[in-house]
Formats: sequence, structure tokens, C-alpha cells
Amino acid sequence: MAPRADLPPLTWLRAFEAAARTLSFTQAAAELNVTQAAISKHVRSLELHLRQPLFHRRPRSLELTHSGEAYLPKVQDALDRLASGTREVFGARQGGALTLRCAVSFATNWLAPRLPGWLDRNPARRIRILSSVWNDAFDRDAFDLDIQYGRGDWPGLASHRLTWETITPLCAPGTPLASPDDLRDQRLLHVLGYQEGWAIWLNAARARKVDPGQGLHLDTSLAAFALAAAGGGIALGRLSLAAPDRAAGRLIAPFPLEVPIDEAFHLIQAPAGSPHPDAAAFTDWLLAEAGRDRPA
Repeated sequence: MAPRADLPPLTWLRAFEAAARTLSFTQAAAELNVTQAAISKHVRSLELHLRQPLFHRRPRSLELTHSGEAYLPKVQDALDRLASGTREVFGARQGGALTLRCAVSFATNWLAPRLPGWLDRNPARRIRILSSVWNDAFDRDAFDLDIQYGRGDWPGLASHRLTWETITPLCAPGTPLASPDDLRDQRLLHVLGYQEGWAIWLNAARARKVDPGQGLHLDTSLAAFALAAAGGGIALGRLSLAAPDRAAGRLIAPFPLEVPIDEAFHLIQAPAGSPHPDAAAFTDWLLAEAGRDRPA
């Protein structure tokens, strides 16, 4: 984006807003922790930039000009929006909320149905959840905890397994599939980022006539499930993510074969644990919830 030549520096705008609100350079200086001379200089620079006086400078007071009165609410609105946006993106972590990052499909289909239990029992504890699509490297400065998909091998980090996955084809009710070989006439839906996929299930089902690479690639399981439910193809469902759609009847498993795989979702954190005071309790809760789904 090209520089905005008409946009004054933020320091000038803050000095003007404080002085206009208090009608005092002295009070504005105290509020912004600068000298009165600095406030006066910033306001004067702003006036020169705008080519309009913003204050009538009386011997013992300040008075806004008509231009100053018209400009003040615009500046206040802009500063309020900037402050609100900063709090929205960064404020929760700086304010003490536990920050968790996880894949958007996991956040939607596994975590969200369980999270009210944590929130109801811990109303005073704040949590901030950021969704991701790809397994980006864990950033301990940005996140307290991270949930990623893989085989548990994250060098230099501690990981706790949360899911035990099986895979099976899923389709919309009424899809004509009598045997696994019928999949050769269907659009297979693949989710990028998964290492274990259609080839493993088709091999276990002995569906030799089906090309495991044919079909369409998507970047989230949510997109694959939605497309499959609309009759747009056959998704390969992982147990942890497909449960809500199967329970609701949006997707069905046309074959009884469910193949266990090694990949799973894991909770990732620094080897010494997170310094956040709520991290240990939230980790214990996550592992307890995961344990309910662990096969015997």
C-alpha cells in the first residue's frame, strides 16, 4: 500500500485529541507523560500540516476553532477503532488470557462441543482460541498451547496425544455404493496436509480398481465434509472430526471397515510447560476429555 501523504503522524493526533478533550496543554502533557512544550509542538505541527488553526490560544485557556471542533470526533473515532482493533488481535494475550492455537476443523468439530464444560466450571479463567489450517511451527511467544496433527514427533517440544484415529469413507445418504470398488466411479475428496489417506483405506478394503489419487483436493476437513454432504464426492473421515456430521445424519459410512492410523491430534507446548497460570489446568482438562474417546 502506498504511503498516505494526507495522514498526520499518530503522535500529533494523540496530542491534539488530549489537548482538545481537556482544553489544556498542561493536562494533555500529564496524560501522555510528555512535556507541555512537546504537546504544543505536536499540535502546531498538525496545524501546519492541515493548514488550519485548531485552537484559539487565550492567555489562560484554550478554545477549539470550528475546524478543531469538527476534527475532534473524527480523530477520537479513529483512535478508538485503532485501540479496539489492537485489543481484539493482541489484547487478550497481553491481558492474561490463555492462548491456544489449533486447526480450524479440530476447533469446530472436536473442541467446540466440549469447551462449554470448561467454561462453565472456570468462569473467571479467560481463554483465547486462534484457528489455523496448516501445521505452522509452534511459536511460544505467540501461543501458550498448540494443537497440531501428526505422529507426535516435534523435536524440542512436549506433546500429548489427544485422539486415536480411524479412517473410513463418508458420503451423503442415498449415495449408490454397494462395494468399495464402486468408489472408482466417485469423486474422492482429499484433505491437504494428511499423510495417511485414501491409499491406506483402499488397500485395506482390497479395492484394487480404484485410483487412490483421483478426485479433488481441499485444505480442511470441514470443506471436505460439507462437499460430501452436498453430494459432491466421498470424504475420508477421521473419527475425531467426523463424529458431529455422522451423529446428525449429514454423512454416513457406506462400508463397515474403519482402518486405524498412526496420525493424530496432539497438544504441543514448550518442554518445560507453559508459564501461563491456567495452562496446566487446561491441559489436564483436555487430556481428560481426550481420554474419554481413547479405545480400550
